[in-house]
Amino acid sequence: MVGRGGHRGRPGRGGPGRRGGGRVPTDLPGTDDLAGWLAGRLPDGWFTGAPTVTVDREEILVVGELPAPTLDEGTDEAARAAAAHGRIERFREETRGERMEVARQAEHRYGRKVAWGARIGDVEELFTTLSVPVMTRLRQPERLVLDTLVDAGVARSRSDALAWAVALVGEHASTWLDELRGAMSAVDDLRARGPVLDDTDTSGASDTDTPDQGSGDGVPPQG
Repeated sequence: MVGRGGHRGRPGRGGPGRRGGGRVPTDLPGTDDLAGWLAGRLPDGWFTGAPTVTVDREEILVVGELPAPTLDEGTDEAARAAAAHGRIERFREETRGERMEVARQAEHRYGRKVAWGARIGDVEELFTTLSVPVMTRLRQPERLVLDTLVDAGVARSRSDALAWAVALVGEHASTWLDELRGAMSAVDDLRARGPVLDDTDTSGASDTDTPDQGSGDGVPPQG
């Protein structure tokens, strides 16, 4: 399962995702075959199924489900959680060398850093993930919101407050965000299926040739 993240525009004048209005150009390699590549590259015994893979412009996060430890039937929840944490820690230590090699190959192939995580039931741990600074400009009303969170002790700084706000939006608007990502994927697919103009003119016409009358406007380049 491959999730998709990334910046697609910003609110404000021009609207999100308009041409020239916030979409960040990138020449990163595509990740359409990432799930298949990982399925072939990861050792068979690592996870109980296909890992969850989340991708943005900087990072590939791979989180897999581990087999739960075998415990006595009457074991309480605290002991089960401790056993799960212990099993995840063992996996982290025993697979470190192999994970580093897989990450090196994936970074070379896809142009992004690779981070890892593991889960057992409700217990999940991320091993090493990137913390990427995001530059933004906020007017006073937005700054006051962040300062309120800082003054109330919810966050230690404006940066922490902004990260907290983003996490809150992601938690309470996850369905809407999933629908938005799906819509963006559909647009990308439609754009990719559109005609591609060949820069090489094989008709023998030059720039000074008179176009046929009634030909109408030229076809604009595809996205």
